[in-house]
Amino acid sequence: MANNFRSRLSQHELLLGTMVTLTTPATSEILAELGFDWLFIDGEHGPLETGDVGAILQAVGHRLGCVVRVPAVEEVPIKKVLDLGADGVIVPMVNTVEDAKNVVSWSRYAPMGSRGVGLARAHGYGLKFADYVENANDQIAVIVQAEHYQAVENIEAIVNVEGIDAVQLGPYDLAASMGKMGQVDDPEVVEAINHVIQTCQNAKVPIGWFGVTGEAVQPYIERGCTLITASVDTLVFAGAAKDLLASLR
Repeated sequence: MANNFRSRLSQHELLLGTMVTLTTPATSEILAELGFDWLFIDGEHGPLETGDVGAILQAVGHRLGCVVRVPAVEEVPIKKVLDLGADGVIVPMVNTVEDAKNVVSWSRYAPMGSRGVGLARAHGYGLKFADYVENANDQIAVIVQAEHYQAVENIEAIVNVEGIDAVQLGPYDLAASMGKMGQVDDPEVVEAINHVIQTCQNAKVPIGWFGVTGEAVQPYIERGCTLITASVDTLVFAGAAKDLLASLR
């Protein structure tokens, strides 16, 4: 974890990243060479399975922070991606204080948590076990998603859970949970988003935001969101190919 992602996150540095959904490790390796601060590896939606995540982490190495979104608020997926060497986890649908406390516990070794102890890539396959276990609690980033109206209702308590390093906003799922599918500009949805942002800022907890373009995320950078995900590997590839074809024609 030479890139020290969690330390940079805690210092509210502006961290610019993009989302990885393709299973081909070379895609992530190319993105890692371009100067991004981090990669959002999406193990919730799309085809990425544990083995795919492991191959991506091997390809990227320590060039930049790699944070994996796990499928659910569950112990085993968190344990697996951290043992593979992820710099942190993004956990969807963290709607209650109990959810947040469990996520932290599953991500931290005793006495700070209850993370299971194994031998895997993160531990140098056993060769760096002692060093990894000694430092992991300080270096693993725990990011929870606020993407449901229940999370908005509980956000003041969630951000005060010790060990939560950032909150990732999920506007589309949030809108859907409020009965407003796709209506991210609806006044009630906007009010909920604003409440989460203000609460995080009051608690000095970094905020994550996703947008499909650089222009879409810029207003939230200006509002103080520092964990930024712009576009998705598939959209980046398709957009570049479309522009190339247009220039040829």
